[in-house]
Amino acid sequence: MQRITNRAVEINRNPMTFGEKLYVPAILKGLSITLSHIVKKKATVSYPEKKRPFSPVFRGLHVLNRDEEGRERCTACGLCAVACPAEAITMEAAERKAGEENLYREEKYAAKYEINMLRCIFCGLCEEACPKDAIYMSETVMPANYTRQGMIYKKTDLLIPHPKKVNAN
Repeated sequence: MQRITNRAVEINRNPMTFGEKLYVPAILKGLSITLSHIVKKKATVSYPEKKRPFSPVFRGLHVLNRDEEGRERCTACGLCAVACPAEAITMEAAERKAGEENLYREEKYAAKYEINMLRCIFCGLCEEACPKDAIYMSETVMPANYTRQGMIYKKTDLLIPHPKKVNAN
């Protein structure tokens, strides 16, 4: 009979020896594996008391950044939304009005900015695509939520609080 691949292995059909019939070597081998696992260092962490350190490349929740003067960095260019492979980011641009120079950095800003965390794959492409460093991914783990609407993060959820408003409280 001709074989299609070379991966086929013939089965050994020889009768078992006396030692193999006793199964003692197989039992001892299994016990040695079990004992080696008992003496290994535990990987479990008592979560609320101790927290496991994350990898330096961990990507957590998204954050919309502000500049040094407390103005929003996002200029609603839409590059983050275009770069997102899961199409989780939606935004609407608006023009800055007179008197809002202290709120927005450029003439154009994001009036609506939403990220659907149910669609997000935490790839970090939005962070890389942003020319103004307006969005980055923090080391915060995404909390659980029981509704779909709770998983759609709006601009108010993502934006860092204004430093002057925080200091006033």
